[in-house]
Order: sequence, then structure tokens, then C-alpha cells
Amino acid sequence: MSIAPYGKMLNTIAMAKKGKKKFKNPAKKQDPTPNRKTEPIQKETLQKSKVAAVVPPTRSSTIAKPFIFGRTNYMYMLAGFGFLLLGLLLMSGGGMPSPDVWDDSIIYSHRRITLAPILMIIGLVLEVMAIFKR
Repeated sequence: MSIAPYGKMLNTIAMAKKGKKKFKNPAKKQDPTPNRKTEPIQKETLQKSKVAAVVPPTRSSTIAKPFIFGRTNYMYMLAGFGFLLLGLLLMSGGGMPSPDVWDDSIIYSHRRITLAPILMIIGLVLEVMAIFKR
């Protein structure tokens, strides 16, 4: 059997007598009532503690969470998505009419090289603007 816990307890009692450390009795239970100086008792808490039945929250009593973005943000997102989709559609396609003939004007047209990427960049800018707009 070890003497260490008793020695610690005796040391704590000796320090408490000297006034260096407050001695707390571990056997004494803490009072559940609040300290009147720091925490005043509210009438609502006393009344609620007497109620035994627990009432489940109703739909009207629950707090509705607002959307993260507003209506204008969603409109910008929809427009950005539209520009991205239009850019992808303009960039797609372009199969050769005949496998034996190579036509640069079909593959490297103004629509695929210039217009479609510009529309996609506009769509990305609109998406970023929709996220950061307050």
C-alpha cells in the first residue's frame, strides 16, 4: 500500500492552514443553486424546471434558416451557368463531312477559337461575382 495519496492530502491541509491554498473538501457536494452574487435566479428557469412534460417543437416554433445567397446572387449564378453551357455548345461539334478531306475552316473557325472561350470566361466571371456579391 502506498503512502503517497495521504502525504499529498496532508501537504494540502498544511498549506490551507497557512493560507496559501484553499482547501476543498472532496466529500462535500457542490450546491446546485447559483451564487446570488454572480448568477441571479431567474423566474423563467424556476417555472421551466417545475414543468414535467416535454413538449416537442412544432413547425412554427422552429427557427427558419435564411439562404446563404440572395435572389440576385442566384440570378448571376444562373446567367453564369448559361454562358458556360453556351460556350461549351459552341465549342463542340465540327466533324468533317468526309474522312478523306481535311478542312481547316471547320475545325479552326472563329466560333470555336474565339467566341466560345470568351463566353466561357464571361460565365466563370459571373459565377465568381455571384459568390462574392453581398
